[in-house]
Amino acid sequence: MSATATMTEAAQAMAADAFPILPPAREIPSSFVASIKSWWSAGEKESAASEERLLRKMPYYRPPGSESSTPNNSESVVAHSQRVVLDDPKKYLNTFSITPTNPSPTAPPPAVVLHGYGAGLGFFFQNFPALGRWAGRRGASVYAVDWLGMGRSARIPFTIKAKRPDIDGRVKEAESFFVESLEEWRQKMGLEKMTLIGHSLGGYLSVVYALRYPTRVSKLILVSPAGVPRDPNSTETPSREMDPSGNGSDSDSVEAASESKVNAMRAGQRAEQRKQSNARRLFTYLWEEGWSPFQVVRSTLFWGPMLVGKYSSRRFIGLGMDDTKAMNEYILNITLAKGSGEYCISHLLAPGAHARRPIVDRIHDVKVPVTFIYGDQDWMDPQGGYESVENLRKAGNGQGRMFIVPHAGHHVYLDNPQATNDLLVKELDRDIHRV
Repeated sequence: MSATATMTEAAQAMAADAFPILPPAREIPSSFVASIKSWWSAGEKESAASEERLLRKMPYYRPPGSESSTPNNSESVVAHSQRVVLDDPKKYLNTFSITPTNPSPTAPPPAVVLHGYGAGLGFFFQNFPALGRWAGRRGASVYAVDWLGMGRSARIPFTIKAKRPDIDGRVKEAESFFVESLEEWRQKMGLEKMTLIGHSLGGYLSVVYALRYPTRVSKLILVSPAGVPRDPNSTETPSREMDPSGNGSDSDSVEAASESKVNAMRAGQRAEQRKQSNARRLFTYLWEEGWSPFQVVRSTLFWGPMLVGKYSSRRFIGLGMDDTKAMNEYILNITLAKGSGEYCISHLLAPGAHARRPIVDRIHDVKVPVTFIYGDQDWMDPQGGYESVENLRKAGNGQGRMFIVPHAGHHVYLDNPQATNDLLVKELDRDIHRV
């Protein structure tokens, strides 16, 4: 080991020692007593700690209060978290920033990562290192933002004035709740243009933002986006995500979507759909009445942490035990927080998770490059992405593309982070000379 490397490691260790120590994540509760303890400890303090626990996995992260710390000479970027207060002081967006220590005057527009329904920016902890390397290489910035009313952003009341039969009115109000707050955030951050990387509902809202503010978007990267296809069968319940067949490996390769691949994925989704129970009538009723899955969890009180734990143990065990526990703690705290933006779901999507106003019927007005990314075990219907690329082409935008990531479900970026990260960086650099 060289003397330089030894000095760098020593500097990193000294910096880490200067930061407050965070206790490890709690064990996932497997008993009612443990569930009560987790429920009792949940709150803003634990929520902040659970997020920081994930972000500290990056050596260049600076915890709140230490943003002014001098970066190590070896660091090309520095990262920190902050609340960005909007025009209404009651509204703020939780923001994670990765900024280059040597910004480039010819840097491409910053990338802004936007999470899905009921999630938060901490879900991307395995993607930030690769995006950070891109930021350092390009001299550009990367941001991740919690949508208003979700994650650790302000949990303000979510209300819709339009009546239930007024679908267009409901959709517009619900979309505006998120899109207008993102626009206020952009202005507060002083950004001219952005590349939006949106997952699931975040992908849907990214397209809506691009349609409403076309001069502010450089390109769209949509990761398993929600609300894209039309509902082909008026189904009332979403098909379950098929379990990914394993973590990605070095031999995995992302493939461009083909009609045969899309048809094979849809056949698998239909097979899963036929296995579902007859509880769809109750599901539909609760959906249309405005209930959210998180409201159901909160209503169970002390049982809530056990329910979240069962989901985390099943869905994220591929991350390894320590990361699974950290994710569980994070998910639990943002789930038990006051309900807010989550109540958008019945206004934007019909039962079955199909949009009331599908993106496939609106995307032809998007003029920037658009990339669709799906997991090969995804429950999101890839047909919508496939048709959207064709609709873009017919409208004169030949910069639409679609890819399938192997060994990945709906959380593509967690299931196969290496392949997803490689693809994200490739798409961020695509046509960079045109920026």
